[in-house]
Amino acid sequence: MALLYGLLWRLLLFLLHVNRALLSWLRVRLRSVQGRLWERAIAALLLPLALAGFQDPQKKLTQANPDANGNPVTGSRTAGRRARWLSDGRSLEKLPVHIGLLVAEEELSYTDTANLVVWCMAVGISYVSVYDQHGIFQKNNSRVLEEIARQQQDLLGVDGSKYSVEFLSNGIDKQHHNVLSCRPAVKLLCPDDGKQSIVAAAQQLCRSVENRERSSKDISVTMLDSLLRESKNVPDPELVVKFGPVDSTLGFLPWHIRLTEFISLPSHHGVSYDDLFGALQRYSACQQRLGQ
Repeated sequence: MALLYGLLWRLLLFLLHVNRALLSWLRVRLRSVQGRLWERAIAALLLPLALAGFQDPQKKLTQANPDANGNPVTGSRTAGRRARWLSDGRSLEKLPVHIGLLVAEEELSYTDTANLVVWCMAVGISYVSVYDQHGIFQKNNSRVLEEIARQQQDLLGVDGSKYSVEFLSNGIDKQHHNVLSCRPAVKLLCPDDGKQSIVAAAQQLCRSVENRERSSKDISVTMLDSLLRESKNVPDPELVVKFGPVDSTLGFLPWHIRLTEFISLPSHHGVSYDDLFGALQRYSACQQRLGQ
């Protein structure tokens, strides 16, 4: 019996030593894991501070590209708008080469008019004519052109890019390249532009008959048409968008609108791109019989 007790005592001592050894090993492992976790936490806190010393490559690119206006989000937004407007223009079955913007309202908005001009250019229209009954836009052409350049920068983000701008004054085309130099052209028109050119062509025909250079029998619509187009390389407007409640062309280029489609919008004040594109969609979908 004493021998049995002695064996049991030794077994208990052995288990006690094993238990102590396991506890010691677990303490060491726990400290090691805690140490690694602590190191990772410190590294996570110090990493942003370390990266702050290096300039963001995207920021460098933005600084080198003023088109982004110092803001990559704004640059991306303007690029997205340009892509959308160009895509919209290509999606139309037909797009007018020359569009007229007829403002039949007493109070004129230079900003809204400039927006319309820029949107027309953005979808791919080559010629834009802006007309008001009293010729206010033409008299204040510098203000109109400054507003077009400003809205072009705001809407398209094109820095320093310019379009060629033409004026029609008393039937004579005068080109000015001091604002905007690209393919699209802007014309500021008033009632005298259409009437004076017809009067000048008629006077020229009368003088040629008086000087016996032509016979009165030679005078025809075709001849008058060729005289009216001699000094102009601008096509007739295929579409005129009229703004305002007045149901009248108000003297807008009377000779050149025989085949022009007219679409009316309530007002140019607060007009949106979707309003203009809606008019372009209506024009694209319409069937023009052309006298047939």
